Amino acid sequence: MAETLKPYALLAEFETPADVMQAARAVRIAGFRRWDVHTPFPIHGMDGAMGIKNSKVGYFSFVGGVTGLTIGMSMIWFMNKYDYPIIVGGKPLFSPLFAFPVSYELTILLASFGTLLGMCFLNRLPKLYNPIFKSERFARASDDRFFVVIEASDPKFSAVETRKLLENLGSKNIELVED
Repeated sequence: MAETLKPYALLAEFETPADVMQAARAVRIAGFRRWDVHTPFPIHGMDGAMGIKNSKVGYFSFVGGVTGLTIGMSMIWFMNKYDYPIIVGGKPLFSPLFAFPVSYELTILLASFGTLLGMCFLNRLPKLYNPIFKSERFARASDDRFFVVIEASDPKFSAVETRKLLENLGSKNIELVED
């Protein structure tokens, strides 16, 4: 018995950065939520055209950094004040000045871990497979073509109406990608 494949997305191909920029604005204005643009190089202004807000990765970095600073200071305080107190030349058992190198290194280490893990979490990584990779034309996204992908899971998606929208935007080739 033949397995029926459900549609995953419409893949629209554009030839120039200006065309894909115009298409991105139109798709955003049309109210689509689950869509993306694939280009062989970054296009200035694409984030604004797509309506992408600032990344939240910085919050993960900040929390990691504050955690590293707190752990470093706490660790040095505990070790010098309680675990192994040695009074040398009347110096205090704890001083932030002496704890700074360890705290600084832990701040950088945990901030970088926070950045990496936050990026993976927010981008839903690792995602080892995407049905778009089955499209032979999509291989040109890393060479010389520009693509807009509108997923079928979008509430506004209608195979006919979405295709008409992409055709009106000047797409040279529109392909239905099946899951």
